Amino acid sequence: MLEVIVLAAGRGTRMRSDLPKVLHPLAGQPMAAHVVDTAREIGADRIHVVVGHGADEVRAALAADDVVFHEQTEQLGTGHAVQQAIPHCAPDSIALVLFGDVPLLAGETLAPMLEIARQQPVMLATHLDDPTGYGRVLRDDQTQFLSVVEHKDATPAQRAVREVNTGVLAAKASQLADWLAKVGNDNAQGEYYLPDVLQIARDDGWSVAVHVAADANETAGVNDRAQLEQLERTLQEQQALALLRDGVALADRRRIDIRGELVCGRDVFIDVNVVIEGRVVLGDGVRIAANCVLRDSELGDSTEVEPFSYLDGARVGARCRIGPYARLRPGSALDDAARIGNFVETKNAKIGAGSKANHLAYIGDAVVGAGSNVGAGTITCNYDGVNKHRTVLGDDVFVGSNSTLVAPVTIENGGFVGAGSTITKAVAADQLGIGRAKQRNIDGWQRPTKNRED
Repeated sequence: MLEVIVLAAGRGTRMRSDLPKVLHPLAGQPMAAHVVDTAREIGADRIHVVVGHGADEVRAALAADDVVFHEQTEQLGTGHAVQQAIPHCAPDSIALVLFGDVPLLAGETLAPMLEIARQQPVMLATHLDDPTGYGRVLRDDQTQFLSVVEHKDATPAQRAVREVNTGVLAAKASQLADWLAKVGNDNAQGEYYLPDVLQIARDDGWSVAVHVAADANETAGVNDRAQLEQLERTLQEQQALALLRDGVALADRRRIDIRGELVCGRDVFIDVNVVIEGRVVLGDGVRIAANCVLRDSELGDSTEVEPFSYLDGARVGARCRIGPYARLRPGSALDDAARIGNFVETKNAKIGAGSKANHLAYIGDAVVGAGSNVGAGTITCNYDGVNKHRTVLGDDVFVGSNSTLVAPVTIENGGFVGAGSTITKAVAADQLGIGRAKQRNIDGWQRPTKNRED
């Protein structure tokens, strides 16, 4: 049985934020959520999250059936934090300790530790060019683990060591509980250090294994916004490389941000400065132009999105064309070969196959049939100040430019609306609807002249 303990109680004062440090977003989700996801990836039977500062917020963000929370009311060090959770672990389980502000650890790095932990306690180390601030791993002449000395307690010679403790360790839960009970706080910080259990284990006759993470980026923690930004760029490049290896064409792997899940078919092309949020699915041959934002949307095969378009909660069929400067709001659904052009906004609207709104239109709370055309400057007046109302356009409807469709209203199949009309009543099939004031041309009209006093 595997029980993962995630330490997420710290205040994170260097973030200079009211938001708990572990909830600061990384690639669109809280840092600690990445750690919890990794725990699931390696097969955790239970995940124990130790909370403290902002406990209610952390609970709300990470709540799940497989997550149990334990509160550390006083932050007295990492050893003290683990003591809040270890009594709730099955004694014969393997306990793995992770950190909510170390979000990039990969499952394949942790998996070997779990195998080792069945036989002996194991810690995770890495090598840093600049180990300032990290606890140093001390070894004997046979390279066997001796102890971890914290930076503030280390001698100059010990500070020269570049192998550092990441804080991550694994052991049998009952043994870890026994060793934690023996940890003291006689150190520069007056805290109960978790790494001290490793020396205590050695004193009890155990050999402590050291598993070294090859990529130090995985073990990097976050203490301030500069470090968070560095990890964001690291993770974004990892995600971009994974896309490239899966056959997705990126104009520049350094200029795409994936803040959720992106699923791509074959021959997808994504231009620069595209932001992906939530879950986005792109079919075969989809092309996303520069400076677009796609959130919680699905696009069918061979659809193209032109620059500066924003899709949020949209369902788009095959061979559609969107933008430039288009906005598809939640509830927008386009059938195959539909066209939403520049400065067109849709919301809770179904656009039929082959229909188009090419420029400067608003289509909200509407159903548009197949093969219809919505002219430039047309809007559906869906809101009366209290309630929303629906506009229905049938198949092969033509709405002339600068028209106002006052919902609830229906234009049946083949209906035609003259340009500049305000339509408040239904237009029957194949009728022409015109609703505009009669034009008057006035002879002898005098053009205004500029007042001399101005």
